Amino acid sequence: MESEDMIYLDTHVVLWLYALRGEGLSRRACQLIEESVTVLISPMVLLELVYLYEIDRLKVESDQIYRYLQQKIRLKVCTKPFVDVIQLASKQSWTRDPFDRIITAQAAIDHKTLVTKNITIRQHYSKAIW
Repeated sequence: MESEDMIYLDTHVVLWLYALRGEGLSRRACQLIEESVTVLISPMVLLELVYLYEIDRLKVESDQIYRYLQQKIRLKVCTKPFVDVIQLASKQSWTRDPFDRIITAQAAIDHKTLVTKNITIRQHYSKAIW
């Protein structure tokens, strides 16, 4: 498999990397994360982690997860202009989930790979892999 210069991670991938140290990820996903020059998340991933914490589905805060993965896999937050992301997300009518729309659009702006187990995203975004 050819390594990627830049990939994006969906929220559940971030959680599995943090809580399970990557256990449960596909071999292909692990290889992409290890070999990619830049591993990014949408700012929406951080917001989704905050929501999960607020409804007690997470026991640690978003910042702690992000700091840990910054150290372990050099994770970064994408800084693309939000208006550009929203313009593309508004065309993603295949879902009503704002997190999925924006996270996918963030990767799609530059036609980059999005690592996700989400079947719906993989059916509608050709660069989504698992």
